[in-house]
Amino acid sequence: MRRRLHTSLVLLTALATLTLAPTAAHPASARPPGPGTNILVVGIDSRAGLSKAEKNRLNVGGKGCNCTDVMMLVHLSADERRASVVSIPRDSYVTYPEGRTPARSGKINGAYAIGGAPLTIRTVESVTGLHVDHYLETGFTGFEAAVNSLGGAVICTDNPLKDVNSGLDVTAGVHEVDGRGSLRYVRARHIGDNPGDLGRVRRQQRFVSDLLTRLTTRQALSSPLAAAHTAQTLLKSVRTDPATSLQDVVHLARALGRLTPRQREFATVPISDFDHRVPGAGSTLLWDQPRVKALWSALAADRPLTGDARIQPPSGTPARPESLQVRVDDEAVAQKLRQAGFQRTATSAAPATRHAGPPVIRYAPGALRGATTLATALPGARLTPVPGHDETFDIAIGTAPVTVHPAHYDRNTIDGSPTPGHRLACPPPR
Repeated sequence: MRRRLHTSLVLLTALATLTLAPTAAHPASARPPGPGTNILVVGIDSRAGLSKAEKNRLNVGGKGCNCTDVMMLVHLSADERRASVVSIPRDSYVTYPEGRTPARSGKINGAYAIGGAPLTIRTVESVTGLHVDHYLETGFTGFEAAVNSLGGAVICTDNPLKDVNSGLDVTAGVHEVDGRGSLRYVRARHIGDNPGDLGRVRRQQRFVSDLLTRLTTRQALSSPLAAAHTAQTLLKSVRTDPATSLQDVVHLARALGRLTPRQREFATVPISDFDHRVPGAGSTLLWDQPRVKALWSALAADRPLTGDARIQPPSGTPARPESLQVRVDDEAVAQKLRQAGFQRTATSAAPATRHAGPPVIRYAPGALRGATTLATALPGARLTPVPGHDETFDIAIGTAPVTVHPAHYDRNTIDGSPTPGHRLACPPPR
């Protein structure tokens, strides 16, 4: 029989975006267990049982799909010295292992609507080749209550974040938030130039990392007694499978609590096509199969993801070239930049005398991502932030020969590549 242990309640609070619902028993896995422990954590998009007032308060007034809205696979290494957290985007296009002929395919979040937790587990095992040891599912109100019971959480951002759908509206900086604010943060999908699921799951990963650090700092997991107290507190708002003992939960919680941010790593399943159209399913995501195979193989072998070149996205630019407004004082270079992907490139007047050396890119402070993208296309270019500069990137061509390289943009580079936890950490709030 499949072991019916669920993940530590620390993880269920941090990794889900949404209260734990009762889970149905699932059949034994056809996949043999491998080294380490794999925990599947899902958040269910369901409004069942919520009053109108609760929906309004939590900004979840839309129609639920009774499908998984969030999915994370957590691998705790055999020596319990590393945790790898892999987000699986909900729109991933997969085949469901139902035993039907012909086989049915669709978004991975649809497995739950078709066959509940059992089919969700079998689908994840089928597409990853991994044995799922523990399963956890959550909803909205339990997440809010669990975060509140832990004393809140910390979120941080370099730029203001606003999403009408989730109710998120925060200024740049570090903020202490309660459960309601946390829910808004982890659910937001419509934010500025970083919309969609990849940006959202990276924020969820940041939230997980900081909440685990916060629990460790508070010594909530420092001893069996402290971990048991934390688990009992969370159990008031979160339920696990009846077969899960408090002793099991405490063990996993303590194992996670002993990890430093450098011993935690986060990744998102690599994507090759962000808009694969399927009749009846709409826009779906196709996985980058070579990199995905390397990802699951690393977890199966109990190896770290960070530093594995097979999983990392190819070298790319941090901003979409076509989104940047550019001015350059040389028409020939302007034409080459347009051909390289910088379609919004205009020509400015050439100076009487050109400066010595390579091109200089002048830009507004805070626009480093776009400037870096331009510098990728202009090897050797110097970056110069100019206070008060407008949103246009100005390029002054010098006396040095200019080579323009095509700009390759890969969304995985920014939001999905394997990253150690300490790089996602927020600075302490003031």
